[in-house]
Amino acid sequence: MQLLHIDSAITGDASVSRQLSRQTVESWVAAHPGTQVTHLDLVADAPAHLTQDALSLRWGQTEGLTEAQLRENAVTERLLAQFLAADVIVIGTPFYNFSIPTQLKAWIDRLAQPGRTFRYTASGPQGLAGGKTIIVASSRGGVYSTSEGGRAMEHQESYLQTVFGFLGVTDVRFVRAEGLGMGPDARETALASASNDIHRHTQTAANEARVAQAA
Repeated sequence: MQLLHIDSAITGDASVSRQLSRQTVESWVAAHPGTQVTHLDLVADAPAHLTQDALSLRWGQTEGLTEAQLRENAVTERLLAQFLAADVIVIGTPFYNFSIPTQLKAWIDRLAQPGRTFRYTASGPQGLAGGKTIIVASSRGGVYSTSEGGRAMEHQESYLQTVFGFLGVTDVRFVRAEGLGMGPDARETALASASNDIHRHTQTAANEARVAQAA
């Protein structure tokens, strides 16, 4: 089993999302011995944001490519190959200005390739990258999941659920620590809740795998 571990927080060791993503990976590996882990730090190794040079692959252009286009195609192919090869993807993402870090968005933009991860059909778009499990470890300074107003401002988890669903991934799970900026007690409660979510998701997946093997 191949696990791709993604981190996108800019705050290094102080990042809660990095702490949670690492804890999620450790719990998954403990429940699924033999899992091979690849770590991609999108702060240390961030793809450039999309430019016209990065669109030649999406448009199917193969002739007369410039050096810049070839370079951008190589970046996209590397990231796409990692994503497609992974059975499980753990994504650590903080909540920046109601959404995700731009580094994570730049990575997702490289994955959305017609004919590779999705296609359009007569009945609408079809995702081609199904069969994966994605666990998103999200961190938030405030609380956005418990009120209508909060959910209206939340474009972190909702965006990731939508975009990965578009690519065909229907098994998207969330480990959430929110209210981290609302005092020590709220922070402690948030981290405890996230730890429970990690255990639940990794153990549920392990049980599902055992049932599938026995069937």
